[in-house]
Amino acid sequence: MTTTEFKSQKDLLSNSQQSTTASSTIELNRHQQKYLENFITRYNQRTKTSKQLSQTYRPVLADNKNLGNFSLLLKEIYYPIVAEHSSGSKMWDVDGNEYIDLMMGLGINLFGHNPPFIKEALTKQLEKGIQIGPQSELVGEVAELISQLTGMERVAFSNTGTEAVMTAIRLARAVTGRTKIVIFSGSYHGHFDGTLVKGQRTNGNILTLPIAPGIPSNFVKDVLVLDYDSPQSLEIIQAYEQELAAVLVVPVQTKRPALQPKAFLQRLRQLTTKLGIALIFDEMVTGFRIHPGGAQAYFDVEADIATYGKIVGGGMPIGIIAGKAVFMNAIDGGMWNYGDNSYPQAQKTFFAGTFCKHPLAMAAARAVLRHLQTEGETLQADLNQRTSRFVETLNSFFENNAIPLKMANFGSLFGSAAIEDENEDSEPDSAIDCCMELLRYNLLDRGIHLLGASGYLSVAHTQEDIEQILQAIQDSLTELGQGGFLG
Repeated sequence: MTTTEFKSQKDLLSNSQQSTTASSTIELNRHQQKYLENFITRYNQRTKTSKQLSQTYRPVLADNKNLGNFSLLLKEIYYPIVAEHSSGSKMWDVDGNEYIDLMMGLGINLFGHNPPFIKEALTKQLEKGIQIGPQSELVGEVAELISQLTGMERVAFSNTGTEAVMTAIRLARAVTGRTKIVIFSGSYHGHFDGTLVKGQRTNGNILTLPIAPGIPSNFVKDVLVLDYDSPQSLEIIQAYEQELAAVLVVPVQTKRPALQPKAFLQRLRQLTTKLGIALIFDEMVTGFRIHPGGAQAYFDVEADIATYGKIVGGGMPIGIIAGKAVFMNAIDGGMWNYGDNSYPQAQKTFFAGTFCKHPLAMAAARAVLRHLQTEGETLQADLNQRTSRFVETLNSFFENNAIPLKMANFGSLFGSAAIEDENEDSEPDSAIDCCMELLRYNLLDRGIHLLGASGYLSVAHTQEDIEQILQAIQDSLTELGQGGFLG
């Protein structure tokens, strides 16, 4: 991305301040400074209520829901857009601005915002009440539908993806009697202390470190962080076979959609089967998106345990742990029948949660699963193709205009085509980072809601929406060039 440069001069920010963030120390020339001042004024006016709410409640609301990293340079536009309502592919903020939403609930809304069939299911359940404590009448059917779509033998429910992953790891450790797990660099498995880790190589040794303060080193001492899609990682797994309970993998990482290592995943499955190590697929994003059977069906890899969430909840909080009976039996002791001498024989671990199997979550999940079952593979296949065409059009524009960007997609997830794993200890390229931040803000200013490098298309996005998105990207890049931020 060497052609994306800031034209640096000395002493350009009249009120420059020291900051620990790289983008705060960028020096701007007068042309860039003037553009930025005008843009911030325009953006603040358009989204003034969102900014006002952010300032008003900051003393009492501890909130990390912001756009990107804090920067003194962009401080005056550092606040989240506050939504007022949504429908289909669109949402409207508290100032009445309309946005085409590409975040789609961070991957939740495969069918768009507030789809009628989910809204109807929730309304019916609300009329019946929200019974917490007794079993929801829908739980068994929802578990059966998940089993039918994914091929998994047994199913359990939690409240979030983080809880589901935490439980999957606990099940693997309980059944195998081992403690260590493997995760891969570049993956995210929720905010459980035991997976908030980064790897570091020192003198040939693999060190695992917490990624942030407040995470005890003892929580991560049994985690190995290995390179994804690397033959050497398979060798390391082989070397630790007696200690490993599980290998936890996000089949296609949200930040690296171009990395789709089918051969590696199949070799990983063969190796873990041979060594008696549980293979856990974290399918929070890929589950029910790339294929009705998720990444397992797409890559022809059968995991021992898989975790799901997002899409299947239809907008309601949900986490799902599904897998082979030998692992899932650790939740309830396993299968038994009335009227005979059978009883739960599997050793159990601990699992609980007040809001697990929440009636509203079950109602939404049943509606989603029935809809997916009715539509079949065509729903995902058509959406995947539309997203691929969208990305191809974007890449053609970038190439024709010598813009050093390239996108990739995995089904309806799209993002940067870079597959190199980011080094968490390296300094960011401040010029590039700031330029990309400004691009996101420009898109918001043009009514395109995209907060990061990755986004999602839904079945609710129309061709008109896609054309508007493409035009907004082109106009934003043109404006940034005129403002002196591309050159």
